[in-house]
Amino acid sequence: MPTFIVTGNYTAQAIQGMIANPSDRAAAVKPLVEAAGGQMLSYYATTGETDFLMICEAADGEDILPALMVAGATGTVSNLKTVRAYSSADFTAAQQKAGGIAAKFKPAG
Repeated sequence: MPTFIVTGNYTAQAIQGMIANPSDRAAAVKPLVEAAGGQMLSYYATTGETDFLMICEAADGEDILPALMVAGATGTVSNLKTVRAYSSADFTAAQQKAGGIAAKFKPAG
């Protein structure tokens, strides 16, 4: 099943709520991802440009999108970004395929 990495930020409203009532955000998000048709493999609080990172599996991105829409609509998360992640084996297969089709492309100039 394809793997997706989701990152985002908490809003001030969310942080105020977490300070007032600490909660396990992974436990809160997991049922939402599952209801949308995906599986949350892991959830991390992060430092830097984003506040959290989730690693999920789903049949395709359309299974993750509804969960992100619901979470985003609450106003407690922002800057949601999703990227498809490829295993090393998948990436090796892509390299092999690229080698097989490279002669078909004529670069500009």
